[in-house]
Amino acid sequence: MNQGLDRIQLPNLNLPAFEPKLREMDGKIGIFDSLRKKYLILTPEEWVRQHWINFLINHQNFPKGLVALEKGLVYNNLQKRTDLVVWNQEGKPYLLIECKAPAVKLTQKTVEQACLYHQKIHSKFLILSNGMNHLSLEWIEEKKEFMQIKEFPSSPK
Repeated sequence: MNQGLDRIQLPNLNLPAFEPKLREMDGKIGIFDSLRKKYLILTPEEWVRQHWINFLINHQNFPKGLVALEKGLVYNNLQKRTDLVVWNQEGKPYLLIECKAPAVKLTQKTVEQACLYHQKIHSKFLILSNGMNHLSLEWIEEKKEFMQIKEFPSSPK
């Protein structure tokens, strides 16, 4: 590792630790994204997103091919991007994860933003996370509402 990377202090998150591949990119730190197979600028939100990717694939046994990053969608004529979407074997959205930087509190506004994405994507599960705190929700179709759940959803069957 070069000198600049040796000094970087990344926060420990409330997700399993992993050894990311880091490198300097035009004076900024890059982190290797195993899904897109390229280095991305390491932002606090990206740090959280890469931990989720690691957790889903290496700890929860989600198939790598079913995890997609930053799916585009249009809401009120605005182009938006989800952070992570996991698909089930039938190609339907199963889990939507909205990542925030560790310093960003999960508020009602955060929940509302993720629910707007859910209206377009219609996933069975929704997770909001800043890497430190996580909110897991399950969509109850009959009631047309989310119910908070204690566990993270398991890999789709």
